[in-house]
Amino acid sequence: MSPSPPDDLWIRSFRPAPEAAERLVCFPHAGGSASFYLPVAAALSPGVDVVAVQYPGRQDRRQEPGLTSVAELADRVAEALESRHDRPLTFFGHSMGAVVAFEVARRMERAGTGPVRLFASGRRAPSRTRDEKVHTLGDDRLVAELRALSGTDARFLEDEELLRMVLPAIRSDYTAVETYLAAPTDTVRCPVTVLVGDDDPKTSLDEARAWDGHTLGGSEMRVFPGGHFYLTERAADVLAVLTEHFTTAVARRA
Repeated sequence: MSPSPPDDLWIRSFRPAPEAAERLVCFPHAGGSASFYLPVAAALSPGVDVVAVQYPGRQDRRQEPGLTSVAELADRVAEALESRHDRPLTFFGHSMGAVVAFEVARRMERAGTGPVRLFASGRRAPSRTRDEKVHTLGDDRLVAELRALSGTDARFLEDEELLRMVLPAIRSDYTAVETYLAAPTDTVRCPVTVLVGDDDPKTSLDEARAWDGHTLGGSEMRVFPGGHFYLTERAADVLAVLTEHFTTAVARRA
């Protein structure tokens, strides 16, 4: 395995908050980038130090090959976060990001530095599987999948040159998440808050509820109106859930 790039390639800080008592680590969806979470950083800073993971193969890392394994992504992110646990960490992952966050949490917990809570958004429980093979489709059908989920800016999808440039990274992400499956006994010690849209074609409420079997810390579920990218339309509601978590965490430690 080649050496990991410096952690500043993996972990992005858009609104540094050096005085914040808490840190939120955000994990993007398949095909997503760290900048997806810029509005979260803008909303929660300076009370919370918000950072986001940047997977290889996109934006300023577009010259790097994408990784096709959730396990390898988790290994690399866990390494990059080794210098970031100077304050309590909370993880938030959407879709593919939820299972990457879960696997990073497991690795960090083994080292004694895990998150205080994991927010798993828009993703079925790690041991729940579907027969999905989007990563094997041709480019046109892969783009059609992106359009159907409504999580990618339509203007971006119409830019043929840019689209072809990033399709390899998107395919790598889909390969990673569609070939991922945790054992039913794989757990984290931290509590898990599951967020899901009530009309998500990728995650049923039953599949989302099954996250309860993957935590020793207890779980709760919040259901929002909307589909797979409910969080873009319900941003204020999701931010309210995060704000409630951080307010409670700070008060408890005080």
